[in-house]
Amino acid sequence: MDFMTAVRHVFANYANFSGRARRSEFWWWTLFAFILAIVAQIIDAAIGIPILYVVVSLGLLIPNIAVSVRRMHDIGRSGWWVLIFLIPIVNIIMLLVWFTQRGTVGPNEFGGDPYDAPVGV
Repeated sequence: MDFMTAVRHVFANYANFSGRARRSEFWWWTLFAFILAIVAQIIDAAIGIPILYVVVSLGLLIPNIAVSVRRMHDIGRSGWWVLIFLIPIVNIIMLLVWFTQRGTVGPNEFGGDPYDAPVGV
């Protein structure tokens, strides 16, 4: 899955917390959200009012959570594991390991293997 396909797919599934997300979908989306946040901060610094960053952050909150939950589903874990980010230090290590793991091969309790599905939206 390429960058634009991943971004389109996450926006198409804006608040979809069911199903599975490929590693590439998750990491391309993370890169997109990071770049958008940096650009918003630069624009806010130029105008002197931190409004754009707040709007971007709030606008991307739901799809960030949704793609994270779908990524957890891909490795066979409940989406509730995303809440581990509330635990200091442990959260970064565990989530990073989980988000970089290959998903369950074949269907699991959360849906079919996203590698078997067509890449397009």
